[in-house]
Amino acid sequence: MHEWKTRNTKVIGLSVDSTDDHERWIVDINETQQTRVNFPIIADKDRQVSMLFGMLDPTNFRHGSSLGETMTVRSVFIISPSKRVELILSYPAYIGRNFNEILRVVDALQLSAKYRVATPANWQPGDDTVVLPFISDEEAERMFADQGGFRKVRSYLRFVRDPSLRCL
Repeated sequence: MHEWKTRNTKVIGLSVDSTDDHERWIVDINETQQTRVNFPIIADKDRQVSMLFGMLDPTNFRHGSSLGETMTVRSVFIISPSKRVELILSYPAYIGRNFNEILRVVDALQLSAKYRVATPANWQPGDDTVVLPFISDEEAERMFADQGGFRKVRSYLRFVRDPSLRCL
């Protein structure tokens, strides 16, 4: 997907199904969702990786031979270039994921890492950001002087324009 590439982000899938099942699923998803699955999917048939990452969910749905058989949780792990888990989103097996939200989170994480800002609830690229609480007013004034400084609402809540919009 072009959106991942523009963010210098790699996507890898993990499934407890077999490689043959993955191939059939990819054909089905491409056809029914008018998309092109073009990322690798790891087959975790023995569920070792799924268990290590807490991705198994006992459910009341009939999946397999008996009621309540464990299903995998649909989880998103965002791992930074320094190999640190930055975020985990987990969805029950019966709830679809929101890729726009995942892209928004990647944008926020990358913005924060590059410019030392935080993003408020429901932040979208281009919206105001928040000065990190451990940065003093004096340091924030220097950091964001070319953007007109910051707007102080409370000692812990100081807004600054999205630094990625900076015009030099």
